[in-house]
Amino acid sequence: MKGITAAVFTLTLLLYTGSHALAGELDSMRKWQIELLFNPVESQLRLEDKGRVFIYDSLKTSDIERVLEEQFDRIEHMMFVRTVTTDEEGNPVLDRETGEFVVDDDGCD
Repeated sequence: MKGITAAVFTLTLLLYTGSHALAGELDSMRKWQIELLFNPVESQLRLEDKGRVFIYDSLKTSDIERVLEEQFDRIEHMMFVRTVTTDEEGNPVLDRETGEFVVDDDGCD
């Protein structure tokens, strides 16, 4: 039950910050998530071994492409929501009308 509570708390926190957060907040959240993805601490790996799935919010498509190349053996323990579309250089694509990041449709409403 503790795992479910922690997952719900994490998801709530991530959804609260959202893809429409200020650039600094989004960058800070992204850095924290990137660290979990590419430099997981031992406790993170133990949780994954027990079946824990971590929800990553508002990462860039270029980040996920890197995950698929470098962390594929852990991919079953990852879920990505509100992924920010990037251009060829890895920069976020902005909607011309709203000025907001273009976000992939992840099918989660």
